[in-house]
Parts: sequence; structure tokens; C-alpha cells
Amino acid sequence: MTIFNYTALKDGTSEIVKGKVEADDLREARAAVRALGFTPTNIVEEQAVKKEEKKKPTGKMPKLGLSDQIDFTSTLQILSAAGIPIIESLLFIENDAAKLKIRQVATELRRQIMNGGTFAGTVAKYPEQFGQVYIGLVRAGEDSGELEKTLDRLLELLNKQAAIRSKVIGTLMYPVFVILLAVFIVIVMLVFVFPVFKEMFDSMGMQLPWITRVLMEMGLFLKHNWYGIPIAFFAISAFISFLFRWKPSKWKIDDIVLKVPVLTDLIQYSNFANFIAVMQVAYDAGVPILECLYLSNMTLTNHTLETRVEEATVRVQQGQHLSAALRATRTMPKMILFMIATGEQSGRLGDMLGQATNYIDKQLDTIIDIMTKMIEPIMLIVIGSIVLVLAAALYLPLFASYMGM
Repeated sequence: MTIFNYTALKDGTSEIVKGKVEADDLREARAAVRALGFTPTNIVEEQAVKKEEKKKPTGKMPKLGLSDQIDFTSTLQILSAAGIPIIESLLFIENDAAKLKIRQVATELRRQIMNGGTFAGTVAKYPEQFGQVYIGLVRAGEDSGELEKTLDRLLELLNKQAAIRSKVIGTLMYPVFVILLAVFIVIVMLVFVFPVFKEMFDSMGMQLPWITRVLMEMGLFLKHNWYGIPIAFFAISAFISFLFRWKPSKWKIDDIVLKVPVLTDLIQYSNFANFIAVMQVAYDAGVPILECLYLSNMTLTNHTLETRVEEATVRVQQGQHLSAALRATRTMPKMILFMIATGEQSGRLGDMLGQATNYIDKQLDTIIDIMTKMIEPIMLIVIGSIVLVLAAALYLPLFASYMGM
């Protein structure tokens, strides 16, 4: 008998528990943990844990971005499909990868595996570099003896996440660029143009409209305190960044954006695109449904959606069907719920999750297309309003002087 250390979720709650069980292999260890009333999320042989503790990393592992993970996993998957052992695959990446950070990652992983570690166990020591979803799927693939297939599914998942990120960023880039350009133009007008006109207006000795006086004063203030412009820019940027990083404010923002009509659809579908994709990959890799939910929930970036899915996880632990548990939270689109329910009833949940992924991709494309068409006229109105205000401030005094002649 072998001793296994486990980390699990307590049934009916989201409480994490840790302990040890004796079993002949990993499958029996999982069954033993479930018999205790827990849902296992991580099970490792105790001897392997002790070896890993003795062999702590000697070098710093560089953080891998999404594109780096895709490059690393793609090469590893191709070499694994060709029947090349993991050590030789990592050696190839170490010598021939285009990016230095990928070569460093391969070097460190190969070194630790050669010292007696497993690929999944070694990757698990670097959650900041790979992420819990990557680690969980690699472990599932290694446990089931289908690491090659899992790497293929994982690569498909990473490419899908990159595509979704690209779509969302591409949608937001245009309005952000237009707003920054508008701010730049306004600052240039206030600092360099309005002070010139002020001298002319003063020589005319006329009463200026309030809008002209306000913008003139702003321009003079910015001209004499120009160093405040970059300070204000960085302060505003830091404040916005703080709002999105500080948990109380981020959670409030996450809740508010789900109440904005079109933005709600974008947030929901972009979050659930990753959620369903991870669930499909994990389910096809043979991961139990509760662990699939646990891994999928890690991909959600909206705290409100994450909290509600955690409630659904508890309902599944209590014996509810996945579709019923998700339906009770009222967070997931009805068509996706219908597909999941159909998959459960027909015993083809993996296939229906794949269909749900395709459906979400199409819906996300439609939503982004609608948002793009909406953003263009809104930006035109914003720019037009700014030009109108600046022009009115400059030309109203001139019109007044002509009328008085």
C-alpha cells in the first residue's frame, strides 16, 4: 500500500480539506477520498511529495504568457505525437526554442524530471507560470496515460483562449484609442491655441462668454503647470488600475457591468467561452465532473459569475445534475444549459460541450460585431461634441464682436 496526500472539497461546501489515504494506485486513492465524503482536486503520492520538497527549484522560472504557453505546448505536443520521450522533447525545446524564456522553462523542467520527478508534478510546482487549469489538465492526462491527447486538447484550448482575448481586446482598442486621441487634442488646444486667442480678445476689450472664460483659464493653468499633465495622467491611470485590482471595487464593477445591456452579453459569453472550453477538455480527459467544474471556474474573470458557479458546484456535490445546478444560478445562457442537459440525458456530454463551444464562438462574434457598429457612431458623437465645444468657445466672442459693429 502507498500513502497519498490529497487536497479536496468538502461535500456540500466550498471548504478545502487536506489529508492522507492509503491505496495501491491513484485510482483507488481517488475512490478512497470520495468515500470520505470529499471531492478530490489534487492527489499526490507522499514519496513524490517528499522528493519534490528536497529538490526545490534552483533557478528562477520565467513567467509564461499565453503566447509562450502556446509555443511551448505546441512543440511538446508535436514531439510527443512523434513518440519522442518527454526528456528528449524538453531537451529539443531547450536547445532550439526561439524564445529565451521558453528555453529556460524547458531546462528547469528537464532537470527536475531527470532527478526523479514526473512531468505533471514538476509543472505543478509553478502555478504562476502555467496556471492551475494547465496543471490540472496535465495531471489528468498523465494519470490516465493519455498525456499526448491531453496536450493536443490543451493546445486547442490555449488557442481558443488567445482568439477570445484577441477579439475582446480588438473591440476595446478602437474606443480607447479615440478617447486618448481626443484628450491629446483638447490638451494641445487648451495649452497652445487658447492663450494666443486670449491676447486678441483682451485687446478687443469685450466681455467673453462663460465657456470661453473657463477654457481660457484652464489653458493658462495647464500652460503654467505643464508638469502636472503627465502627473495627472499617471495618477488617473494608477487610480483606474487600483479600482480594477482592489477586490471590493473590482467585485462591485463586476456586478455593475452585468447590468449594462450589450456589455452583459460580452462579459457572459467571453467568460463562459473559456469555462465551457476547459470543461470540455477536462471531461474528455476523464476528469470527474466536479473537478471539471473546479478547473473551469478558475477561468472566470468576473467575480459575480465565479461566485454563482461556485454555488452550482455545491449543488452538484449535493447530488443535482450539472444542468439543473447551473440553471438555478441564472448566469448561463439558456441555449448552453439546454445543450448541457441534452448531453447529460443522452450520455454524450463531451460532444454537447463541443457544440456549446461552437455556439458561444458564433454568439461572441455577433456580439462583437454589434458592439463595433455601436461604438463607431458613439465615438463620432463624442469627437463631434468636443470639436463643437472648442469651436464655440473660440468663435462666439468673434461673432459677438461682429454683431456689435
